[in-house]
Amino acid sequence: MRRSFVEKLKSILGPDRVLSDGASRLLYSYDGALERKLPGAVALPRDAEQVAACVRLAADAGVPYVARGAGTNLCGGSVPADGGLVIHLAGLNRILSIDPDRKRAWVEPGVVNAHLNRALAPFRIFYAPDPASMKACTLGGNVGTNAGGPHCLKYGVTTNHISGLELVLPDGSRLKTSVDEDGYDLTALFVGSEGTLGIVTALEAALLPVPEDVRTLLVSFPSLETAAQTVTDVTSAGVVPATLEFMDRLTLGAVEAFVKAGYPTDVDAVLLVETDGVGPKPGAEMDRVREFCVKNGGWDLRLAANEAEREKLWEGRRGSYAALARLAPNVMVEDGVVPPTRLPEAVRRVRAIAARENLTMGLIAHAGDGNLHPNIAFDERDSAAAARVREAGHEMLRVCVELGGSISGEHGIGVEKREAMRWLFTPETLRLFRRVKDAFDSDNLCNPDKLIPALEAPPPVIEDKWIGGSGEGRVRARDAGHVQDVLRAASASGHPVFICGLGTRKLRAPEGAITLELHALNRLLSHDVDNFTAVVEAGCPVATLSRLLAEKGRYAAVAGGGTMGGLLASGGPSGARLRDHVMRVKAVLSTGEVVTVGAPVLKSVAGYDLAKLFIGAWGTLGAVLEVTLRTLPAPSEAAPRKARPDAAALSSPAARRLKRAFDPADLFVLGNPHER
Repeated sequence: MRRSFVEKLKSILGPDRVLSDGASRLLYSYDGALERKLPGAVALPRDAEQVAACVRLAADAGVPYVARGAGTNLCGGSVPADGGLVIHLAGLNRILSIDPDRKRAWVEPGVVNAHLNRALAPFRIFYAPDPASMKACTLGGNVGTNAGGPHCLKYGVTTNHISGLELVLPDGSRLKTSVDEDGYDLTALFVGSEGTLGIVTALEAALLPVPEDVRTLLVSFPSLETAAQTVTDVTSAGVVPATLEFMDRLTLGAVEAFVKAGYPTDVDAVLLVETDGVGPKPGAEMDRVREFCVKNGGWDLRLAANEAEREKLWEGRRGSYAALARLAPNVMVEDGVVPPTRLPEAVRRVRAIAARENLTMGLIAHAGDGNLHPNIAFDERDSAAAARVREAGHEMLRVCVELGGSISGEHGIGVEKREAMRWLFTPETLRLFRRVKDAFDSDNLCNPDKLIPALEAPPPVIEDKWIGGSGEGRVRARDAGHVQDVLRAASASGHPVFICGLGTRKLRAPEGAITLELHALNRLLSHDVDNFTAVVEAGCPVATLSRLLAEKGRYAAVAGGGTMGGLLASGGPSGARLRDHVMRVKAVLSTGEVVTVGAPVLKSVAGYDLAKLFIGAWGTLGAVLEVTLRTLPAPSEAAPRKARPDAAALSSPAARRLKRAFDPADLFVLGNPHER
């Protein structure tokens, strides 16, 4: 790094706020993973304007940079580029405001997760995402990786609890987002983006009332498989505890030697279960959990008698990583996810890999949502052992993908799992991720070379042919291949396209546009009752979907008339509610490429969260073919809302960048309201 660059940094921040000596740079060369790169300098800004000044300076000089919080990342996501700049955000650590009535709080990214809840406690409200590192990790890092934790089974992950962001973009400009505003869901885009699209300088947390009744149960099991089967039985029955965790024998022994939490050490596995809420529900849910535990051979069912006992049990669970780290110099923590009903099989196969390779592995899981954490203790100074551990870890993630899951539930991709993204996404979808990255960071300076593997295949050639349909300027799509042909032809001929379902939103195509009707794509493609997911085509009427799900005792957060695609396009009966239940979207872009974004599991931090961008997009990003929804064990109270496209919200500078990434040909157009 040039000395002149460092001197300019010092002139912006002050000489004491820039670190460039060897020892200091070494401290910022790694995080919780094995990757190491030595930065050229470390900047310690005090506020958002100083962050923006650092970014502008780096952009002008072509210097790559990474935003860093507490450095607890487990996939190399906060490791700098060689000779690059670290922008350390620990100094931005203020709680800016707390609004107990609205249950919202604005905080800076350097605020430690547990410190926020300490400040919220007097108001009897709390911030739900609770990663095991909550006493050290910062909220900015939580946003970067869409962090989860034990309580996300009931309450959801970070993206479900962030209602707004303030950011510095890679060109040094500032952006503010909100889930309360119309337009593309930019908040969801940046949550989980691992700092590759911009730097968060403030965030608005959505808060919840503290539960009146909390019950915490520890249960011993004769094997990890029987504990996993109990989890499957509980979740398949529609019981949703606040937490449902398991730990194996190795972990229990390590934790008890370190924390002395009162865990048994002579059993193969335990479940740590918590129910909470008001009235009789927590007690009734715990009774159901007990039934399943006993059915599967569980014994020594210990209910915490008071808050002190409860906290001690959780101290042990949260201290498991540190406890296992006492067994060897290094611990590699993998982070795969499977549908909950596949958990017993995943446990068997992961343990078989560890046994075959003679690895020292403790197995922990946020079991209720299928999130497995194989923790492998080893010594990285033994290069052969380190290579064996890496290979085994990747094989374990392969198992999760084969069982219908994902390669990350809450830790992110970073550099360590970047190549594994090819297991989940097609080249077409990876190209879309790259276009989104380029839309905000065309020079690839903002946490470069993370998350997205190098692209190999060239973009497809658009065929110059027309596939006709019914009626002048109107095409009724027969299937996905027909949609591709129509969009390729329209793009080649320069005809804009208006996406239409049953027409219940009372919109008409702009003059000169082709109307592409999708209502013939109207099937419920799959309904996984036990894992609470359904895959539905965009043209399926909402009423039909609701009826088919109800026949199996399941429900979706949908209401109103029209099709599922129309509901998605308009933002649904309640934007926030639908936002929390759309898991995956399959769509055709203006290039004719078919992309699938999101994952069919409750937790997945693999690539940008582009599925939520289709909610409220009014058909301007692509032609949606299929939607994967999270279903519910009981009806929701969704009510239809009247919505109209907001052209201004969809044409902001940030929105235009996204539009170009999805729709390079500017093919898709907004509909116009019918005359009344």
